[in-house]
Amino acid sequence: MATVRQVQVTFDCREPERVARFWCEVLGYVVPPAPTGFATWEEYDRSLPLDRQGASYVAADPNGVGPRLFFQRVPEGRTVKNRVHLDVRVGTGLVGAERLAALEAESKRLVALGATVVQVLLADEENESCIPMQDIEGNEFCLD
Repeated sequence: MATVRQVQVTFDCREPERVARFWCEVLGYVVPPAPTGFATWEEYDRSLPLDRQGASYVAADPNGVGPRLFFQRVPEGRTVKNRVHLDVRVGTGLVGAERLAALEAESKRLVALGATVVQVLLADEENESCIPMQDIEGNEFCLD
């Protein structure tokens, strides 16, 4: 039986570099070095056929712990709810008002980057608070 060693999360989007840079800011990720033989990603991109230029971009955890994020250009926009989404874990270990304050502070930072708050879900008897949001192209994610 094969063992999975790494996971990459792929986003379909209209503007790969823009969305990748948004997620770099959200997660503290970085754009990895350009492929061997190229000084910059822009130089690499210019070496591609015209229809492939700007078609993809990458964001990576600088510590190598989190999954690599790959952003690929697709012609169609998002039309239905995501079947998979990221949970950005900013409230881990916090409860009640302290958790909600941490979630709200992070949501304000992300709104300034272009994200949208969908709603604020307050804690109940079964679940702690969380904030469903959308990134700059409408992809859902949660502050958890």
